Amino acid sequence: MLVLGIDPGSETTGWGVVEGNARRYGLVGFGTVKASPRERFAARLLKISDGIEALIARYAPEVCAVEESFFAANAQTALKLGQVRGVVLVAAERAGVEIAEYAPRLIKQTVVGYGAAEKHQVQEMVRVLLRLRTVPAPHDASDALAIAICHLHHAAVPRPTKTATKTSARSKLDTLLAANPRGRRARR
Repeated sequence: MLVLGIDPGSETTGWGVVEGNARRYGLVGFGTVKASPRERFAARLLKISDGIEALIARYAPEVCAVEESFFAANAQTALKLGQVRGVVLVAAERAGVEIAEYAPRLIKQTVVGYGAAEKHQVQEMVRVLLRLRTVPAPHDASDALAIAICHLHHAAVPRPTKTATKTSARSKLDTLLAANPRGRRARR
């Protein structure tokens, strides 16, 4: 499986491409899409969108794994990051690439083994896992590689859909109610 990991940022969006499965994987490429903070924000979004579309065309990934939003102390920063994520998601959807989203803590937990790991710890584990001589830099690119690695580990585990979860919960409730006839009559 070829996975394009994306670490969205309004000035620097990291990307990393990893190929393999949960047991064996290797580096294909990594880098950043940079936008100048002096540019209008809409122009930065366009540059990021064009960059992601070019990466998808170049590598033809099966999956685009994106870091989910986190709660920032600054609301303005959180809104801008959400807009960058939206641009990334639209680019992947337009290209027909499957999209997977992962929380920052889950990514760190998967790659480092500790959900509150620091940037340098993530970089070092990415280096070790991909058998690289040096840590991938900048940290935006190593974060994107960590997201791709996270997807490879979690893609092998089937995720229940919301419908399946509701059906499963309903069948468990029906089983419990059937085992307790009084409770069933009381609910009617």
